[in-house]
Amino acid sequence: MDQSKIDWPSFIASMAMILMVCIPLAYAGDDAAVFLQHIYDYISRKFGILYLLAAVGSVGFLLWLGLSRFGHARLGDGEVEFSQMSWIAMLFCAGIGAGLMYWCVIEWTYYYDAPPFGVEPHSDAAAEWASTYGMFHWGITAWSFYCLSAVAIAYPYYNRKLDILRFSVGCNWLLRGNNHGPLARLIDFLFMIAMIAGAATGLGFSTPMIAECLKWLFGIEHTFQLEVVVMAVCVGMFVISVWLGLRSGIKRLSDINLLLAIGLLLFILFAGPTLFLLKTSLNGVGLMAQNFIRMNFWTDPFTDSGFVESWTVFYWAWWVAFAPYVGLFITRISRGRTIRQVITGMLVFGSLGCWVFYMIIGNYSMFLQLNGIVDVLGTIKAIDGSAAIVATLEAIPLAPGVIAVFTVMSIVFAATTYDSASYTLASSATLHLSAGEDPARWHRVFWAFALAVMPITLLFVGGLKTIQVMLLITSTPILVVGVFMSYSLVRTLQHDMPG
Repeated sequence: MDQSKIDWPSFIASMAMILMVCIPLAYAGDDAAVFLQHIYDYISRKFGILYLLAAVGSVGFLLWLGLSRFGHARLGDGEVEFSQMSWIAMLFCAGIGAGLMYWCVIEWTYYYDAPPFGVEPHSDAAAEWASTYGMFHWGITAWSFYCLSAVAIAYPYYNRKLDILRFSVGCNWLLRGNNHGPLARLIDFLFMIAMIAGAATGLGFSTPMIAECLKWLFGIEHTFQLEVVVMAVCVGMFVISVWLGLRSGIKRLSDINLLLAIGLLLFILFAGPTLFLLKTSLNGVGLMAQNFIRMNFWTDPFTDSGFVESWTVFYWAWWVAFAPYVGLFITRISRGRTIRQVITGMLVFGSLGCWVFYMIIGNYSMFLQLNGIVDVLGTIKAIDGSAAIVATLEAIPLAPGVIAVFTVMSIVFAATTYDSASYTLASSATLHLSAGEDPARWHRVFWAFALAVMPITLLFVGGLKTIQVMLLITSTPILVVGVFMSYSLVRTLQHDMPG
């Protein structure tokens, strides 16, 4: 690819923003962490309801779109490029990353210790909600954010035969074809910043966890330097994957990780307390189905416990920040599928994939706590979440093999997240990219390295809480863009499919 095709204004602006954020944060240290925490509290309490409304709106819009006549619209006129299994593996690995490996093990502890709806902590009811709320946060509502972006970008890209693959493509109707104008550039710039923060969030959660697993496996000290080495290994993996290309790189890594995940989950299911896992999982799905509307609309107006702001708003902000990136990547791999197929595939298979991790690994961790085998909750409070994860895995039969597979899966998930993210960032900073074309290899490799700067800085400054703050701040403008994308998609479909 010729260097003249690089969109230098977008390229330079995004790199400048990374440096403008990371350098002051690294210099200010603890003061920056305190300042960011105040910002998070203000935004989550004043504007958190906007995230809840956006979540409900996304689910409702996609249900209407998939069941309407527009659901039959095909993305482009070519054949399906990837098999159903590879397509599911890639969308899953790109959409969830290694953050799922972190939270599926220990998220229940926070809900068990401080449950929603005024339930008494450490009670049977708290345990029920603890096994349920993680699936809710990683389920249909979360994937609806991803899916809305994917469909809004994919339809005009393929059916209007555009030669750019950017977030602003989703607003093509409103932009009236002016895809390189000031408004389009602003939309793409907002996306790139949210994308960088979203990727930093997932890697910020997973990197300390991977380092803790390596500490257990090899007896080395868990230091910040080790976390940097882990980041470097992940960067190296996805640099190789990016260089190999979409089919030989991302597709192959995603297929391998899907097989590893199936094997690990089946082993834990049958080597662990199988009946407890099945009963708890079925109960959690039923409780979520029965209270799905309540959980989506709950604002906690009377007790003001902070549960919604600390968890639901945080998660919805995470999905919003990641949605443009996942949407762009799903667009690239979904040519030939109908809108209904994309909606069904993402909402059903994406949600089921996340639920199974919570059903098996999360409920196994809860079993250890409730039966006094491992004090998971106490380990989190005394040390941290990463130590609690290793303590949980250590209690599984054949622990060395389990932790080794878990570590490899986490690294591959981190690599596929970086891989897909660098691909979409390179696409967004490329002037022209027709269907089937890929950004330049050097361009993708550059963003692979650039993406590592933000999570390393945030881990250095204030750990996971600081990462949450940055995520909320950068995702807020994307909420507004999502409304315009939905309107633009409907108008485009109405024009192409009158009647």
